[in-house]
Amino acid sequence: MKLKKLATVSVAAIMAASPVMADLVFPSLSYRTGAYAAGGIPFADGYADYFTLLNQRDGGIGGVPTRVIECETAYNTEKGVECYESTKGEGALVYQPLSTGITYQLIPKATADGIPIHSMGYGRTSAANGDVFSNVFNYPGNYWHAASGIINYLLDENNGDLNGKNIALVYHNSAYGKEPIRTLEELSAKHGFNLTLLAVDHPGQEQKSQWLQIRRERPDNVIMWGWGVMNPTAINEAINIRYPMEDFIGVWWSGSENDVVAAGAGADGYKAITFHNVGSDFPVFDDIQQYVVEAGLAAGAGDQIGTVLYNRGLYAAMLAAEAAKTAQEIHGVADITAAMMRDGMEALEISEEKMAALGMPNFGPAFTVTCENHGGPGLGAIQQWDAESQTWSLITDFMEPDMDVIQPLIDADSAAFAAENNIEPQC
Repeated sequence: MKLKKLATVSVAAIMAASPVMADLVFPSLSYRTGAYAAGGIPFADGYADYFTLLNQRDGGIGGVPTRVIECETAYNTEKGVECYESTKGEGALVYQPLSTGITYQLIPKATADGIPIHSMGYGRTSAANGDVFSNVFNYPGNYWHAASGIINYLLDENNGDLNGKNIALVYHNSAYGKEPIRTLEELSAKHGFNLTLLAVDHPGQEQKSQWLQIRRERPDNVIMWGWGVMNPTAINEAINIRYPMEDFIGVWWSGSENDVVAAGAGADGYKAITFHNVGSDFPVFDDIQQYVVEAGLAAGAGDQIGTVLYNRGLYAAMLAAEAAKTAQEIHGVADITAAMMRDGMEALEISEEKMAALGMPNFGPAFTVTCENHGGPGLGAIQQWDAESQTWSLITDFMEPDMDVIQPLIDADSAAFAAENNIEPQC
């Protein structure tokens, strides 16, 4: 369905027209327990703290308080679906499944219920095609963008020539870990590098055979698509075989402090692609300290603030809040519905000026969402770990992916999904 353009009205007018308003509900499908808790906790903290900040500093969004309903999934697909079913009736505006497996299960359910999904940087990559996936959004980037971004970085590092190079993919043996394979195969054919696939079974603590193979074959680069304990295990295995860290690059779920700190000096130089900035040197963190931490309202202990995954949860909440503001402006009401939220997400514009006004200058790339493109531009930057200072830093600008390779894959996969499910074009 095409987004109907309605007159924009001021927030003051919205508030005046809506004297009795319910909370704006943002469910958080979190995992503070289980094998992946170390990654789930900081994300959930950042997500909750940003909405608390909006309530305490701004009185909510457009004068309406926000409410985060947290439901524990333990990164389990069945529990994730149960959380969705138990919370959707609370007035849920958008779901952040935080799991590719959960996302796949929720796509038909949430679409039928008219509730949008934001699988930011994960989930079904071809959901970037809004013409087929009307209620699913994965901006500002997806796994195929990430795979292409890493290869583009390696091209830059090798004077534009990867012909004859050997690249190994160490991946979580799940729907998540398998997402980049098709893209890397296409890029291998295009650029002439040899691709070796090395699957690691859940939870990822046993990788001896994979790294013995890497030690024998000594690939020019290793790419990692891991999560949870798999990541630090892989980094330690790489250290054990003396694999150069500067040639080891993870996806954005393999690039947090959790993955490198325990390895000490051996992890120095490890890299990962990211779709947002790193660190806490942004004005928004001063506000979080004042309105959230010092007020005793932080979701966690406060020790995760400014870490990679806390920042990612914060970023996801910011994008949700800005989409809600956009929905309020489009529809002229403050107490928006899930259907209105969907419209706001599809009309979302994130500019550098907007991010600066939010206290998050250059926190992520500027982008615009459209009916046809729910995936954003897919820009990615490379971050690198400094073991001495124990900090990540960006070592590149945000780079464009190879859409000549990615777009046909998105078109083909989404067309197959549309044919299987009798979906008519939405745009």
